[in-house]
Amino acid sequence: MSDVILKVDNVSKQYRLGLVGSGTISHDLNRWWNKIRGKEDPYLQIGDTNDRSTKGDSQYVWALKDINFEVNKGDVLGIIGKNGAGKSTLLKILSKVTGPTTGEIKTRGRIASLLEVGTGFHGEMTGRENVFLNGAILGMTKKEISSKIDEIIEFSGCERYIDTPVKRYSSGMTVRLAFAVAAFLEPEILVVDEVLAVGDAEFQKKAIGKMQDISRGGGRTVLFVSHNMASVKSLCTKGIVLENGQVAFEGTAEHAVAKYLSSDMGENTSLKTFDKNYDKPTFKLESLGVKNNNRNYTEPVVEDAEIEINLDITFKIDTTDKYNITYHLHNELGETMFSFYDRDFEIKIKKGNNTIQCTIPKDFLQSGSYSLSLFIVKDKRVAEFAEKNIFYFNVVNGAKEIGVYSGREPGYIKPTFQWKNV
Repeated sequence: MSDVILKVDNVSKQYRLGLVGSGTISHDLNRWWNKIRGKEDPYLQIGDTNDRSTKGDSQYVWALKDINFEVNKGDVLGIIGKNGAGKSTLLKILSKVTGPTTGEIKTRGRIASLLEVGTGFHGEMTGRENVFLNGAILGMTKKEISSKIDEIIEFSGCERYIDTPVKRYSSGMTVRLAFAVAAFLEPEILVVDEVLAVGDAEFQKKAIGKMQDISRGGGRTVLFVSHNMASVKSLCTKGIVLENGQVAFEGTAEHAVAKYLSSDMGENTSLKTFDKNYDKPTFKLESLGVKNNNRNYTEPVVEDAEIEINLDITFKIDTTDKYNITYHLHNELGETMFSFYDRDFEIKIKKGNNTIQCTIPKDFLQSGSYSLSLFIVKDKRVAEFAEKNIFYFNVVNGAKEIGVYSGREPGYIKPTFQWKNV
């Protein structure tokens, strides 16, 4: 327990939809009457899970439900999930902006938060005055703040405007100064929401570098929320995935990102059958599948065998037009790795069913999660069809020999080069 700096114990947060607070006097009286009789709040026994895509039957919703985790000193915890999963609500509770409905949070040391643009800043005060104000809120003395104010101003890049009221700052400048204050005033726990995305690329790089410094060099703890999975993987040591207000996964940052991306991808089947929405005037997409050569779609796709991409498409008319089938391959972070198409010949299209097959050599792709974007181009000029991330698939390590290294090498491609002793 000596290394645990933050403990979240069975924390839940309930809201009533459409109204402020509890909404009615009768509900408040019911709560009060149960409380003086030593009974549980009756409204804690009702409420829907936090699924924003469904209407639900209850006026109450659990923004968070039974959240439990611990963070050790020096950890960088990435909190990831879809919009509405409860990430910001959790950070607001940790920062004591709002209180939990049930459960408790135990911390050791000061918490500095960067939740929204301008949080904790007074618009009428200058940037310099806001630095002292924020430092005082964090429990710093004027002398401590003065010793660091030059570093704060230099890091923020707002030196020219530091004596100008913050209300005249752009959102990017406000975030720069707020992050510099939070980072340099040395809180034991730094809480950073997606607000860093407001900054430019140069500042984001500086901010992530600073968070790495304060966690590794300073031994302080960082809680980081972001939709940038590359940042989460490079910065964080641990990860938590939230789904509908509940913890769906807790583990290493890399495994948490993989879990989040796989859940976002859906079923991850190796064969996708298309519905009527893919029925076009000239053709209809029937299915798209990825499998190994001489295997079926129910078996896992392994890296040490040829991989076939099969597109079943039905053309409704006879045509002399030439068509190109183009794919873009994306990695698990959504980054485009490369595109490929039938560059040596145009596929001969016939009326009726066509199965267009592309073969990837064995030992070309590393194990991991991938997605395909599909483009159907007529006469190399007209895009008849285009859809990004139309299909997701996984490639697994196929090594079965005892003692063979089965871990994942860095990168996504496994090039086969020629080697010899000269």
